Amino acid sequence: MKNEIIERFTSYVKVDTQSNEENPSCPSTPGQLTLANALVKELQSIGMKEVTMDQNGYVMATLPANSNKDVPTIGFLAHVDTATDFTGKDVKPQIVDNYDGKDLTLHEKLDVILSPDDFPSLKNYIGHTLITTDGTTLLGADNKAGIAEIMTAMDYLIQHPEIKHGKIRVAFTPDEEIGRGPHKFDVDAFDAQFAYTVDGGPLGELEYESFNAASAKILIKGTNIHPGTAKGKMVNSAKIAMEFHNELPAAEAPEYTEGYEGFYHLLSFHGDVEETKLSYIIRDFDRQKFNERKEYITKVIEDLKEKYGQNRIQLELHDQYFNMKEKIEPVKEIVDIAHEAMEKLDIKPQISPIRGGTDGSQLSYMGLPTPNIFTGGENFHGKYEFISVDNMILATKVIVGIASLFEEKAI
Repeated sequence: MKNEIIERFTSYVKVDTQSNEENPSCPSTPGQLTLANALVKELQSIGMKEVTMDQNGYVMATLPANSNKDVPTIGFLAHVDTATDFTGKDVKPQIVDNYDGKDLTLHEKLDVILSPDDFPSLKNYIGHTLITTDGTTLLGADNKAGIAEIMTAMDYLIQHPEIKHGKIRVAFTPDEEIGRGPHKFDVDAFDAQFAYTVDGGPLGELEYESFNAASAKILIKGTNIHPGTAKGKMVNSAKIAMEFHNELPAAEAPEYTEGYEGFYHLLSFHGDVEETKLSYIIRDFDRQKFNERKEYITKVIEDLKEKYGQNRIQLELHDQYFNMKEKIEPVKEIVDIAHEAMEKLDIKPQISPIRGGTDGSQLSYMGLPTPNIFTGGENFHGKYEFISVDNMILATKVIVGIASLFEEKAI
């Protein structure tokens, strides 16, 4: 299993699949289709059935049941795209056997060093086989590790028919990193009762709570006049933008929050005297507090309109997804089964809220309850990203274990 996972993962990450928020097409980049087509061929080659890819790049496949019990159909999902935060072109994965707990030089000329002094969790991986970047790109373990683990788990189940399971569906989807993963996902065609995204981080992560999420885009129009004759006439849009931002609670930003704390996050600020654009995301686990955050931003904007003029400021406020806990708690047994599958492998489940996005948030509200399980990676979206092959193997075994437990508990 180790060699299979390494071979699969390192081949996937070499395909540039960064998504692109500026492109409305689905998928938003051609590399995602390149990988999706390769995955279709691989699924067929290992013996999966009903392998399909639609015009939007969503890949689906079936592992037929080998049990006579009435087992719920379950699914496993991972996304093919990588983050927009850091380049994913020309990824050159490096394999470190039997990691010794010391500094790892990722790129000597650029002096890029992965050090336990900066990332203390590296000490958890002494003796593991690690895969790192070469210090010039992200790695793409988010979420190509999930793809490799699902693919390896399905291959393993096909090769070991003595492991009984119900019908299993798998899907590999585009554009998760730009929030569009489920937008064109056909839940009816997928035809599963429950699913799991294999898109988490370190060993044992098991998540079924996510933020309520919204985006806010603000456009401010100013009036630019020569500064020598500007008195009473100039309206500086950048200063209005600063005034707006200063009305937000300073401590309620990502860099000051953790756990169940929500925030306002300024993503971008572009402007001058004549025109300024701001982009925010709004996050909170509690639905009432989430609504209050949106109401507060709206009120601040209305107050500024009263002060500077109704036509000077525009606000676009859109919900993105909601806390999937509301949809998963009524079927909490799917979380319990994942919990049990981990414990059977002597993995201590780490149940925590997702302080980020997951396709499961939207899918759960589309009628497919979908918690999230770990992949084994850390430091996603940057040059210090790495993953433990040992923990990728355990993630694969958890997938197999979940499938087996659903069959075991069925009548």
